[in-house]
Amino acid sequence: MAAKIKKGDKVVVLTGRSKGRSGEVIQVFPSENRALVRGINVVRRHQKQTASQEGGVVSKEAPIDLSNVALADPKDGKPTRVGFKVLDDGRKVRFAKRSGETIDA
Repeated sequence: MAAKIKKGDKVVVLTGRSKGRSGEVIQVFPSENRALVRGINVVRRHQKQTASQEGGVVSKEAPIDLSNVALADPKDGKPTRVGFKVLDDGRKVRFAKRSGETIDA
């Protein structure tokens, strides 16, 4: 199945602690059905000191389930579902079902 949410997309969180907030997708884990979103689901972890970075308690994003995020509509920024259509030149693109706007230019 084609990916409805990709790296670099702007998404809105639908449920959980960060409900209503939006952020950019940093990384997607298709096998786990999860994604890392910048500034969302931030957790604090104890980190051991290494040669490249110092130790202590660091804040970093934890993966969030793809079912809990929706793509932000390019027109108004509200959550939308994603559909696929084939253009006249043969390219398969994603579009926002809310406004009909294409997501992949």
